[in-house]
Amino acid sequence: MKLLKRGKVKDLYEINENELEFLFTDRISVFDKVIPVDIPRKGETLCGEASFWFKKAEEIGIRTHFMGLSSPDRMRVKRVDVIADYDKINENTTNYLIPIEWISRHYVAGSLYDRIKEGKVDPADLGFPKGAKPSYGDELPQVLLEQTTKLERVDRKIDKSEVLRISGLTEDEYDEVCELTIELDERVSNEVEQRGLLHVDGKKEFAFDENRKVLVVDSFGTCDEDRFWDSNAYEKGEFHELSKETVRQYYRSTSYYDILEEARRKGQEEPEVPPLPPEMLTKVSDLYMEMFERITGQPFESG
Repeated sequence: MKLLKRGKVKDLYEINENELEFLFTDRISVFDKVIPVDIPRKGETLCGEASFWFKKAEEIGIRTHFMGLSSPDRMRVKRVDVIADYDKINENTTNYLIPIEWISRHYVAGSLYDRIKEGKVDPADLGFPKGAKPSYGDELPQVLLEQTTKLERVDRKIDKSEVLRISGLTEDEYDEVCELTIELDERVSNEVEQRGLLHVDGKKEFAFDENRKVLVVDSFGTCDEDRFWDSNAYEKGEFHELSKETVRQYYRSTSYYDILEEARRKGQEEPEVPPLPPEMLTKVSDLYMEMFERITGQPFESG
């Protein structure tokens, strides 16, 4: 197999002109930085979660690029073109990755909480009563869909008009993808609720096939793409992070995150992320294996 791309956490191989293979590695990244230490068994858990959700999507009639597993950490998928030049995409282009990430939010958490606190987002625009001051962890009155770029060096949030301008989507296709995102999220939320999880937020990616039919691609519903909380703890007012957010919070608790953000604001050279200490490495590995079982309802058996 030919290695086409080494991503932050997945490697991409060419099988033939119509098929690719994802290798879900044990690498982990935060803040667009790859941590210089592997998380044991992480790749297997994410690959298993991704295949679980692709099968669930297909059960409800949503088309995906998933073709099957070739090993516990390797997935075969339909090949689509990746077109980085927006000017080469239009409403007639087929078989390509839509260069947008769809982010769905159900609770006040993560960057949304930061933006509310900084006054960049008006809670009334989220469906809260005028003058309301939402707290961290509050459930949103309605699902919030946001879009960011996918193929740029650093993802940036964009509005609908720019999505349409750079993606080649028509208005109707934009609406279709939004509806699919919400439908998939409902499936994820309903499934994991049975195992004591709240689905807080997540991301989805899409492509067009050779007939310009929408496909769900990459992966979704995993500990890397989505945020989950323990529902019993939530009822007590506690937010137990059960996803990669645990790792982000660890680095936020150190000086690294502030130093990184300051370097980015000033346009200076960015510091490399330090490795996780051994005790944190074990904790994170255990979390990924536990979450495989809570997300899928299946025992984790390493290949």
